[in-house]
Amino acid sequence: MAPTLPSLDVRRLRSYIFRLPLFTRIVLVFVSLFWILELPQIWDVVQWGALVPKEVHLGTMYRLNTYPLIHRGFFHALFNTFALVPLLERFEAEHGTLLTGAMFAGPLSTLPAAGYLLFERGILGRNTALLGARISTYQIPTWTTPLVILLFTTALIPNTSFFGHLLSVGVGYACYLKILAPPEKVLRWIEGKLNLLGRLPHYVSIDQKTYGRYGVLPTASNPSLSNTGEGATPTTVEVLSQERIYAFIYQKTQHSERKRGAIDVLKCTAAAAGVVEYLMLDIFEARLTSQAPTILALRRDPRLLRVPPYLSVLCIVIGIVWLLLLPLNEYSRRTYISENALLPGQVHTYFGGSEQNVFNAYKHEVQALAGKEHEEIAAKLREIFGSIGLKSATQKYDYHAAGIHYSGENAYAVLHAPRGDATEAIVLVAAWTNMDAELNQSGVALALTLARYFKRWSLWSKDIIILITSDSKAGPQAWVDAYHDEHSPESAASLPLKSGALQGVVVVDNALDHRFESLHIVYDGINGQLPNLDLFNSAAHIASGQMGIRVSLQRMWKHNDTYRHRLQTMLRGMVSQGLGHTSGAHSSFIPYHVDALTLQAVGNGWQDEMAMGRCVESTFRSLNNLLEHFHQSFFFYLLMQPQRFVSIGTYLPSAMLVAVNFTIMAIALWILSGRPPKSKPAPIAAEKAKEPEVEVVKKDGMAAIIPKEDLVVAERRLLFPIALVVSSHFLGSIPLYIFNNTRHDILSQILAFGAIANVFLPAILAIMLSSYTTLSTHRFILLQCFSLLLFGMFLATLATLNFSLAFLIGLLAAPLSFTGVPMSAENNDAPLKISFQRKVVCNLVLHLLSPPAVVWALCKIFGMDAGAMLAEAAFGWKVSGLWTQVVVCCVWWPAWLVGAVIVSPTL
Repeated sequence: MAPTLPSLDVRRLRSYIFRLPLFTRIVLVFVSLFWILELPQIWDVVQWGALVPKEVHLGTMYRLNTYPLIHRGFFHALFNTFALVPLLERFEAEHGTLLTGAMFAGPLSTLPAAGYLLFERGILGRNTALLGARISTYQIPTWTTPLVILLFTTALIPNTSFFGHLLSVGVGYACYLKILAPPEKVLRWIEGKLNLLGRLPHYVSIDQKTYGRYGVLPTASNPSLSNTGEGATPTTVEVLSQERIYAFIYQKTQHSERKRGAIDVLKCTAAAAGVVEYLMLDIFEARLTSQAPTILALRRDPRLLRVPPYLSVLCIVIGIVWLLLLPLNEYSRRTYISENALLPGQVHTYFGGSEQNVFNAYKHEVQALAGKEHEEIAAKLREIFGSIGLKSATQKYDYHAAGIHYSGENAYAVLHAPRGDATEAIVLVAAWTNMDAELNQSGVALALTLARYFKRWSLWSKDIIILITSDSKAGPQAWVDAYHDEHSPESAASLPLKSGALQGVVVVDNALDHRFESLHIVYDGINGQLPNLDLFNSAAHIASGQMGIRVSLQRMWKHNDTYRHRLQTMLRGMVSQGLGHTSGAHSSFIPYHVDALTLQAVGNGWQDEMAMGRCVESTFRSLNNLLEHFHQSFFFYLLMQPQRFVSIGTYLPSAMLVAVNFTIMAIALWILSGRPPKSKPAPIAAEKAKEPEVEVVKKDGMAAIIPKEDLVVAERRLLFPIALVVSSHFLGSIPLYIFNNTRHDILSQILAFGAIANVFLPAILAIMLSSYTTLSTHRFILLQCFSLLLFGMFLATLATLNFSLAFLIGLLAAPLSFTGVPMSAENNDAPLKISFQRKVVCNLVLHLLSPPAVVWALCKIFGMDAGAMLAEAAFGWKVSGLWTQVVVCCVWWPAWLVGAVIVSPTL
């Protein structure tokens, strides 16, 4: 019988077209749409999207993805469609819509394009446009189809690139696609998270074994797999969607007594739906192990708790890298003036000339008073104020901290504004001795000269207060406390003379007896508080722009504006703000929301005191223009040079990332504490006879079959861990009290004794606790969980108030997240089992980074005496309201103590 040609079956063609998967349909729509747009010359699609080597640059990188969808003429599009659709449909059916789309838009288009550009432009030097898509697989005779059609296309279609098409085919042949494919776990997670299978028609799932070729159960045509009798002809079984199957399972479990096993439930479903039994069991197995769409199905996955440690490390690393990127131009900004009324450097200054003689006379007066008693100095200063014609007064103060006596007498005068109503005032401060305990001879003389100079001008709209304090720490604090009526009468006297609300403060510090080189602007306040950036910018702009005086920050005398110098300046500022101590006479004003800074003359150059006086005059003229309190610019920032800064919105994430690593580990430990202990393995016979008990859980429109044992949550015994964590934080008040109330001459010995006791304290506490109660693994898990959770909350809150302190402490305490209970520990009432090597490493790391060890290291790095540093902290606690030691003793040290107890070698 002669062979006959196959006839066209319209029904089969219609069925084939209707069951094309989603991405194949999308590609066909775009190919057709671009061809239609090219017909009436509406839009030159070929010129816009073809892969033309000379037209590819940074702004036209889209050509690497659009050229497969654009064709030159009807036959080009037709041949490409015939070659593409069968292979693309088959690949999508086997590997899923999401993977197909990722591969088509990724390596299958970009790699051939890159190779073509390299060969065509780089080697041949030609500019042939590449159009059309190619995809290849390996089976015979299917793999020959693209090659045959490639030959026909090259022969029939002019100006086509044979090499470009051949390269596209070669990528499919050489790699077989899956080599370049993204991980299926990632795609499966995206698919389940977005519920693509339920939302998109004709979508093909990645997991073919679970969902079948087109996201639904396939038909059965094998007689051996049919539920009909032996020898029966193949029959087509009803195709059920995933949603219908799980709705039926859920209904069955709802109306049954839930005593039947999962296998019986699926048997009933298969019998009712007409689906073969083994296929339903395969689906159940896959859904039971990996495809539950709710978080409940993941709670018992042992891989879940492997992630948090790596995620915590990632947060810490990103936080550090984030901070190191800040000095770059891309992440920092140039300083600018936000308050338009300031107009810095816009006035002509007249200070100089004959004022030099007045300054020299006052300087001789100051030098003559050197070494005199505070009362005699205050009386002489008051006499000078009276000769100028200013109202003056004095104030005595007397503080005691760490066995040190801080006493003195402040002298001040008020210049009432001729054009004001005494509701606002500006303060000019000159401490008799600066922070280095040197006589501020030129600074005090300059303040007196400026007072005499300001008295002659009638342009002031705000009162001017000239304040001469006995020192740079206690004196300004006593005066500003009394000015706001927040002082203790036993320590500081009240002020007999006052003015209006303080709008700004400028401190003059010039202890030199010669000309200076540059102005060092000191702006750090107590507890890391900062003045408004507009005040700093005004002073820096006036000094460098108007007066031509170089400005330096953070004792960076030589700043070349390199990355290294920027980073060094920023880190120095962070350390100063983290310590929170008094950095100058201006620091006492900032807690009262009075913006203040210090102008310090440094170096040996050609600038004289008159230049410094003109800087102060111009700054006061700008402050005199203020219509309201500083509020326009930033109060939280990091400076890396006088003309560059980083605002809180840019640097805060670095500290938050460091703080959140503790919260991540706390959440992981909380999950671990809720897992029931692993049951003992049952005998093999009993295990086979017992059917798994399951439960259907519906959430967010999705249903999941979850084993009942996965829904069991172990009872958490919270009293002991919470009580111990809270007690440890209250225990921190003991070292806080000791270091703030001990004489300065024995503070070094107390610190050494505390460091030694800190080594043995965790072991002693562990022995005491083990004798009182049973220290099980469950209790240790909850103990570390609550400790890290509270510590992370403290740091996150602190970061908004003192970023530097939160970041530094979070970085030093980072090992606490990894040195406690291992994530592989089993939650039970048995003693915690930690290997000896792990305990040794954990104890070594924790003790090297303990608070006493860090204090000793800071003293060695900065060349300070430990007793002097602790005495400074005690003064700040009692006089200035410093709370750095509160954070160290009551937040950091308790968290360290809990972590050290968990890995104590005595357990």
